[in-house]
Amino acid sequence: CLAYAAAVAKTGADPSSCPYIDLEGLPLSQQTVGHAEDLTKDRDLALVEHLNQKIAPLVFAEIAEPLGLEVDISLPDTLRFIYLGQEILLTKNLITINGRDPEDPRDQILLYNYIHSQGGKSPDHNWIGMESLPNSISKIKTLAVYCENRLAELFDRCEQQKILNTCAEMGGELVPNETASLAFQIPVLPMVPQQILFWESEPAEGFEPRVKILFDHNILDFLDLESLVFSSERLADRLIGLLR
Repeated sequence: CLAYAAAVAKTGADPSSCPYIDLEGLPLSQQTVGHAEDLTKDRDLALVEHLNQKIAPLVFAEIAEPLGLEVDISLPDTLRFIYLGQEILLTKNLITINGRDPEDPRDQILLYNYIHSQGGKSPDHNWIGMESLPNSISKIKTLAVYCENRLAELFDRCEQQKILNTCAEMGGELVPNETASLAFQIPVLPMVPQQILFWESEPAEGFEPRVKILFDHNILDFLDLESLVFSSERLADRLIGLLR
């Protein structure tokens, strides 16, 4: 729902396409959408502040290793790590992405949630789909719309070598798969690898291109479902931005 609401607010997506609510008879003017955008931004910023306060008591030196992070010994309470191939500097008061302030507060929410998890069982490459995670029914379509379908359409137009080069640029690598046209994994965060399986289109057989995102079965030790779906959306954004 968060990703869908953001799309309505930021890109003008049609609110009536939501399959879960009936908007018949409701006035949905641009003013309404603009107001929704303001409310979403205010809510996100309030959540950023709340999460910032929640990580304040944490001792970064103690949680760094379980999260795969690096403590910057030259700066007090400072963590450095890679997020989708971008350098993150995170302190008790700020986050920068490649030296810049995050453009979207949801990036901050995702990163703070990752830090607040304090880690858990390390990934062991036992891969599962979103449908195998608890309470994920409402997230499956969101994942498809904002990540899998977008990547399938893009990959089907790209040379595979270009996709592989972009994957490597983000720290990813090929993985063996006997059925997919292409399979690779990318570390979205140090302990949050995501595997991307791509099947190219076969017009003669009537098959559309398809992408399936897989997660390590310990993923909920590091991110809640909402943050996980957003991390996949950001993965798609990053790949699309680099491949275009």
